[in-house]
Amino acid sequence: MAHSKARANDGKITYPPGVKEISDKISKEEMVRRLKMVVKTFMDMDQDSEEEKELYLNLALHLASDFFLKHHDKDVRLLVACCLADIFRIYAPEAPYTSPDKLKDIFMFITRQLKGLEDTKSPQFNRYFYLLENIAWVKSYNICFELEDCNEIFTQLYRTLFQVINNGHNQKVHMHMVDLMGSIICEGDTVSQELLDTVLVNLVPAHKNLNKQAYDLAKALLKRTAQAIEPYITNFFNLVLMLGKTSVSDLSEHVFDLILELYNIDCHLLLSVLPQLEFKLKSNDNDERLQVVKLLAKMFGAKDSELAAQNKPLWQCYLGRFNDIHVPIRLECVKFASHCLMNHPDLAKDLTEFLKVRSHDPEEAIRHDVIVSIVTAAKKDLSLVNDQLLNFVRERTLDKRWRVRKEAMMGLAQIYKKYSLQGEAGKEATKQISWIKDKLLHIYYQNSIDDRLLVERIFAQYMVPHNLETTERMKCLYYLYATLDFNAVKALNEMWKCQNMLRNQVKDLLDLIKQPKSDASSKAVFSKVMVITRNLPDPGKAQDFMKKFAQVLEEDERIQNHLETLVSPECSCKQAEGCVREITKKLGSPKQPSNPFLEMVKFLLERIAPVHIDTGSISALVKQVNKSIDGTADDEDEGVPTEQAIRAGLELLKVLSFTHPVSFHSAETFESLLGCLKMDDEKVAEAALQIFKNTGGKMEESFPHIKSVLLPVLQQKAKKGPPRQAKYAIYCIHAIFSSRDTQFAQIFEPLHKSLDPANLDQLITPLTTIGHLAMLAPEQFSGPLKSLVANFIVKDLLMNDRLPCKKTTKLWVPDDEVSSETLVKIQGIKLMVRWLLGMKNNLSKSGNSTLRMLTAILNSDGDLTEQGKMSKPDMSRLRLAAGCAVLKLAQEPCYHEIVTLEQYQLCALVINDECYQVRQAFAQKLHKGLCRLRLPLEYLAIFALCAKDPVKERRAHARQCLVKNINVRREYLKQHAAISDKLFSLLPEYVVPYTIHLLVHDPDYVKVQDIEQLKDVKECLWFVLEILMSKNENNSHAFIRKMVENIKQTKDAQGPDDPKLNEKLYTVCDVAMNIIMVKSTTYSLESPKDPVLPARYFTQSDKNFSNTKNYLPSEMKSFFTPGKPKAANVLGAVNKPLLTAGKQSQTKSSRMETISNASSNSNPSSPGRNKGRLDSTEMDHTENEDITIMRNSPLPGKKNDKRDDSDVLRESDKPRGRKKALAVDQEERSLMEDTGLEQKPKRGRKRAANTSTAEADEQQWPEEKTIKDNALETEDEQNSPPKKGRRGRPSKAAGSTTPKEETPVKGRRGRKKAAPPVSEEVEEDEEEEGYSENVEQKQKGGKQARAPRRSQQRVEAAEATDESVESTPQKRRGRPPKTQQSLPRKNVRGTKAASSQENTSADEMDVSQESIEDTRLEEEEPAEEEEEEEEEEETSSLKVRRRPARRDRR
Repeated sequence: MAHSKARANDGKITYPPGVKEISDKISKEEMVRRLKMVVKTFMDMDQDSEEEKELYLNLALHLASDFFLKHHDKDVRLLVACCLADIFRIYAPEAPYTSPDKLKDIFMFITRQLKGLEDTKSPQFNRYFYLLENIAWVKSYNICFELEDCNEIFTQLYRTLFQVINNGHNQKVHMHMVDLMGSIICEGDTVSQELLDTVLVNLVPAHKNLNKQAYDLAKALLKRTAQAIEPYITNFFNLVLMLGKTSVSDLSEHVFDLILELYNIDCHLLLSVLPQLEFKLKSNDNDERLQVVKLLAKMFGAKDSELAAQNKPLWQCYLGRFNDIHVPIRLECVKFASHCLMNHPDLAKDLTEFLKVRSHDPEEAIRHDVIVSIVTAAKKDLSLVNDQLLNFVRERTLDKRWRVRKEAMMGLAQIYKKYSLQGEAGKEATKQISWIKDKLLHIYYQNSIDDRLLVERIFAQYMVPHNLETTERMKCLYYLYATLDFNAVKALNEMWKCQNMLRNQVKDLLDLIKQPKSDASSKAVFSKVMVITRNLPDPGKAQDFMKKFAQVLEEDERIQNHLETLVSPECSCKQAEGCVREITKKLGSPKQPSNPFLEMVKFLLERIAPVHIDTGSISALVKQVNKSIDGTADDEDEGVPTEQAIRAGLELLKVLSFTHPVSFHSAETFESLLGCLKMDDEKVAEAALQIFKNTGGKMEESFPHIKSVLLPVLQQKAKKGPPRQAKYAIYCIHAIFSSRDTQFAQIFEPLHKSLDPANLDQLITPLTTIGHLAMLAPEQFSGPLKSLVANFIVKDLLMNDRLPCKKTTKLWVPDDEVSSETLVKIQGIKLMVRWLLGMKNNLSKSGNSTLRMLTAILNSDGDLTEQGKMSKPDMSRLRLAAGCAVLKLAQEPCYHEIVTLEQYQLCALVINDECYQVRQAFAQKLHKGLCRLRLPLEYLAIFALCAKDPVKERRAHARQCLVKNINVRREYLKQHAAISDKLFSLLPEYVVPYTIHLLVHDPDYVKVQDIEQLKDVKECLWFVLEILMSKNENNSHAFIRKMVENIKQTKDAQGPDDPKLNEKLYTVCDVAMNIIMVKSTTYSLESPKDPVLPARYFTQSDKNFSNTKNYLPSEMKSFFTPGKPKAANVLGAVNKPLLTAGKQSQTKSSRMETISNASSNSNPSSPGRNKGRLDSTEMDHTENEDITIMRNSPLPGKKNDKRDDSDVLRESDKPRGRKKALAVDQEERSLMEDTGLEQKPKRGRKRAANTSTAEADEQQWPEEKTIKDNALETEDEQNSPPKKGRRGRPSKAAGSTTPKEETPVKGRRGRKKAAPPVSEEVEEDEEEEGYSENVEQKQKGGKQARAPRRSQQRVEAAEATDESVESTPQKRRGRPPKTQQSLPRKNVRGTKAASSQENTSADEMDVSQESIEDTRLEEEEPAEEEEEEEEEEETSSLKVRRRPARRDRR
C-alpha cells in the first residue's frame, strides 16, 4: 500500500490498455468512448486484484476531480459515476479518497446521477440501474458515517430516490433502493429528524396520492428497518405529542395521519407511541381529541387490526369518548361503529352499551348515525349485529325527529327484505327478524302523515314488493298476513281503508271538475281539495300544489283520463303503473330536476294507485287459499300451520272485499268461496259469507249459476248455522237477491213457529236470525214481531229463570261457561233492540216499554226476577247487554228523545260497574257510538265517571277515548264549517254542562259540602276539562267559563224546586270554575259567543236572579292553589358532561322540555302548573324523546314531534331516598313561606317539589303513566264482589257480600287471563307512587254513599258484618272497590338512574284491542251488523287480566 501511495504521489495516471488520456482537450464523443472503456475495466476488476488496484489508483483519483464531477455532459457524468461506484467496490473497505470534502462531493455527485433512474425508457437507463445496483450492493454510502455532513448526503440521497421512483420501475429497482436506504438506517449510529422527515413525508395522504410508488418505497423501507428506526419515530412523536414541540418538524401537523400509516405498515413501530394517544384522548382541546378519535377509529376499525386486543386500556379509553361532551367526537365514534362491527364482530359486545346510550343522544345527527351504523353492518351480515343492537333501531322508529324515524324504518325494511323475503341467511335469520314486519306496520298508528306514508311505501317496496309477478306477490302477501300480530293486521287493514278512501276522494274530485263551472262547483272543488290535502305531507304546501293539480286536470284532458283510469275499480296493477308513469312524465321537466309540485303529485299517486290488488291478484290469492285447503301449499315451509294460513287467507280476502269488491267478480273466485262455505271451520265459513255480502251485489245478473247454488246454503245457515253465520247469511240474502222478501219469509215462518222456551240451546240461532230480519224488514213482519217480543221475549224469556245458577264468587266467566239461559236472554234483548231500530219510530210506544225493561234490568243488577236464581257472572252479562242496548237505542233520534234523564244517568253508571269486563266492554261500545257521531254529545260526559275507576288501564283508555272523540268532533267542524245549526250537538265544549249535571246526580255525591266527595267531583271534572282546555282554540277557555257561569244562574231541570239539588249544582259549578281559573290564563277574556244550555237539563235563567255566592267549603280552595317551582341551576345543567354508558347525562329539568303551562298534563293542583317552557340550554338531553303511541290518538295540544307524556312519567318513575325527599320537602316549604304562597297540603309521603323530576311527576295526570305497569291481578281477585253496593242499583242480600279483599290463592287454574293486545315492550312500572292532588286517595271511612231506600238497610246490615271494614262503613254503589296497595308507597321518583331508562319503553306502540276503533272496514255494513259483530267479538274475548284495584285510601 505504501508503494501505491508513492505511485499516487508521482502523479502519473495509468489508463487501461487502449485508452488514451482523458482530458478537456478531447471531444465529448471521444471522452465518452474512452470512459466507457475505463468503466468496462473497473467493472471487470475485483477486490483481489491488488496490482491493478495499485496501477489505477491515480486514475481513480483523477476521475474524482472537479473536471469530471462538474462536467456539463450528462453521459460523461454517468460514466464517471459508474467508475466511482466500481472504485468504491474495488477499494473497499478503504476508499482511495481521504479528504472529507472530496468524499462529500463524490457522494453528492453520485446522488445527482441517480436522478437518471426516473426515465425508464432512456437508452442509458441500464447504466443508471448498474450504478444503483453497485452502490446498493457495496453499501458505498456507509463510508459517509464518518463525515460530519453525512446527514446532508443521506437526506439528499433519500429525497432523490423518493423523487425518481415511479411505476415504470421493476421490482429490482425497488429492492435496490430499499437495500441502499435500509443499510444507512440499520448500520448508522443515528437517524436525524431531517432524514426521518424525508421518509415519513411520503406517508402523508397528500404525498401518498401524488406518488403511490414513493409511498410503497417508504412502506417497504420502514418494514425493513422497523426495529432500528422505532426509537427515532418514538422520539419524534414524544416531542410533538407530549412536549408540544411542533417546530421540530414540518410534519408535526400530520402526526395523526402518520401514526395511522405507521400502524398499518408495522404496529411495532408505535409500541411506545400508543400510550401517548391515551393521554391525548383526555386532552382539554376539543379539536385535538377529535383528531385522536378519528385516528383511533381507523386503527381499531381496520380489517386486520388487533389493536383492541393488544392494547385494552387504549380501547377502553376510546370507548369512553362515546360519551364525550363534544358533539363531533361522539358523532365520529358512532360512525366508526359500523366498520368495527363489520370487521371485528368480537367487539360488538363492548360497543353495544355505548351505542345504547348514543341511540338516546340529544343530538339528532348522532341518533341518526347510530341507526346507519347498525343497519350497514346488518345488511352486510345479520350475524354481525346482536338483538340488542337491532332493538336500538326498533326504538328509534318512534324518535322525536322525522329524519331519525325515517332512517330507522327504512333500515329495518331493507334488513327485512334481504333476510326474510330473499332468505339470504336461512331460516334462523328469518326468525331473528320476524318482529320487523309487525313493528313497521305498528307505526301506521302514528298520527304523523309522514310516518303513515313511509309505511305505505315500505309495504309496497320491501314487505310485498309490487314489482313481483302476480302469483309470487300474492303468495308473499298471503303468508305475511298469516304471520302478522293482531295490531299489525289492524294497521294493514287501516292502510288499505285509508288508501281506498283517498281513491274515492280523488274520484269525487274528478267528477266535480267535469261539471260545468260555477261558484258552487268551484267551492265544492276547493272543499274536496282541502280534504285530499290532509292526506299528504306538509298540508300547508300541499294545499297550493293540489289547487295547481286541480287546475292541471281541468286543462289537460290526457292527464285527466289517466287519473280516471287509475281510480277506476277495474284498474289493473299494470295499468296503474303505466298511468302513474305517464302522469309524472307529463308533469315533470328535465330543466327542473327538483320539483316539489311533482313530488307532491307522486305522493298522491302512490297512495291511490292499486299496485297490489286487481282481479288477477284476487284470483291468485284464492288459488293460494285453495292450495292450503287441499294441503298442497308450502304452509309448513313458510312456518305457518295450515289451519292458521286458511283462516288468515279468508280474513285477508274479507278485508279486500271491502276495499276492492269489483276485483272479486269472477266465477272462479265465487266458486272457491262456495267451497269455503261448506268447510267445518266456523271462522272460514263466516269470512266467506262476509265476502259474499260485500261483493255479491251483481251476482244475480252476472253469475246466475252461482246464485242458484248459494241460496240453499244461505237458507240453511240462517236456520241452523252458528249465530254469527246465520247473521251474515241474512245479510248476504239482503245484498244479493232482488226477491229478498220471499226468501226472508221462507226463513222467518219456520223459525217463528219452532221457538220453544223449554229448549234453550236451540233458541240462540233462531233469535239471532229473527232479530236481523226484524231490522232489515220490520214492516214485512211487524205483526208477528210485536207479539213475539211481548209474549215470548219478555214474558217467557226475560221474566223467567228456569235453570238454577252455579254458585260462584266470580263476577265474570268465559263465554263457554255462561249458561245457555243467559245467552238466550241476551239474544232476546238484542232482538228487541233490532226490531225497534228497524221500525225507526215510536208510534206504538214500544220504545218506552223497552227502555223501562232495560232500566229494570240495570236497577236489579241484572236479576230481573230478583229470585236469586241467577249467578253473578250471568247478572254481569245481562247488565252489560242492557247498558249496550240503551246506547244502541240512543243512536236513533226517535228513541234518544224518549230516554229520560233518570234512564240516561242509570245507563251512565254501567261504566262504573263492579265487574271489570262490563266496564271495559261498555266503554268500547260508548266510544264507537260517539266516534261515529251517532250517539248524542251528552253521552260523552259519561267518560268523566271513569276518573273513579280503580284500574289505571281503564282510566287511561277512557282518557284516550275522550281525546279521540274530541278530536273527531273538532275535525268534523273544520271540514263542515257551514253547519252552525248543529254546533250545539257537535262542539266538544258543550259536553261541560252534561258533565256537571251528571256529577250533580252522581249517587256518590251525597253530602254537598263533604271534602272527600268534592275531591271526587274535582277528579271527574278535571278528567274532561284537562283535555278540552289543552288548546285554547277560538278563546274556548272563556267560552267554557261563560258556560259554567250561566249554569250557575239556572236551576236543575230535574228538580228545580229541590234546594239541596240546586246547591249541589252550584257547588259543582264552583269546582269547575276553580279548575278553569287555575288551568287557564285567558279564561277572563270575552267569550266569543254566548253559550246555549240544554233545556232538558237546566231551566231558563231568571233575569232577576244573580247567583254570586261561593258554595265551596274553605278547605277545598287549597286544592286549587298552584305551588311555585324552584329555579333550576342552568349553568350546572349546561356544563355537566355526559356520563358513562348506561348513565346518560341529564339536567334536572331535562325531562320537562315539552311541558308548559298549557300542557295537557298539567294538573290544576300541581305546584309546577305555571312553569313555563324551560331554558333551551337545559333541554339539551330531551331532543331524542320518542313518540309513544297511546291507545287511540295523540294527546291534545301536542304536535307530532313532541314527546308522549307517558314517557315523561316513565322517566321520572324511580324511587328516591326518603331522607332526601323529606329534606327537599322542607326546602319547598321554606321557599313557599319566603314567597308568601300558601303551602299546599300534602297527602301521603312528602314530595320533592323543587326538582324537575318531581314537577314532572306532579304535572302529569296519572293515567298518562305507562298503562300496564303493575302485576296483573287474577280474575278471581279482580271480579270478587266489592265490599260496597253497586251504584244506581239496589244491593242484594247481605249474604251475597264477601270480604273486602280476598287472599290470592296460588296455583289456581285460569287465574291469569290474556290482556288486551298491547306492546310487549311496555315496562312494568312500580305502582303509582306519590300521587299529586289530581288523584286524591279516598279515606276508608271518609265518604257516605246512598242506596235506594228499599235496600239500604239490607246493605248496611251486610256491611256491618264485615270485620275488615272500619266502624263506619261506607256504601259505594256500582264502583269497584279501591283496595289497599300491596306494595309500600315510595317517595318521589326521578333520580339520575331514571335517565338510563330514557325512551326504553317507547320502542313499541301501546295499541290494544281498543286502540284504533275505526280500523275495521265497516262503512259498507249496516250499522246494526257492525255493532252486533263487534259486540259479540268483544264479549267473547274479554278474558282479560286486570290491574290490581289497589289505591291507598288516605
